[in-house]
Amino acid sequence: MVIRVFVASSSGSVAIKKRQQDIVRFLEANKIDFEEVDITMSEEQRRWMYKNIPQDKLPAQGNPLPPQIFSNDEYCGDYDSFFESKESNTVFTFLRLKSNLASQRCPESFHEIPN
Repeated sequence: MVIRVFVASSSGSVAIKKRQQDIVRFLEANKIDFEEVDITMSEEQRRWMYKNIPQDKLPAQGNPLPPQIFSNDEYCGDYDSFFESKESNTVFTFLRLKSNLASQRCPESFHEIPN
């Protein structure tokens, strides 16, 4: 499972930069593997991102702005959707990940009750 965060490294918008950093920091802090895709460096990646955002998630005017999040090739959402999932403790569901990462970090013996 690959989480891809589409960003714009050369954005002049402080808000966009802050939103991108918020997502990246959250993923790093929670040790969630992800790939950062800079759409300002690759026209092909920018077009792919635009093409793969569902029609009902596109803005009324203009192009969708980064950050945009995908799990493999499945669209997860934009920053607002990410923020809502973070606030409601549903980020793993939002990212299409299994939420039992804590149990994967613990040895199996910790889950057993001694006799």
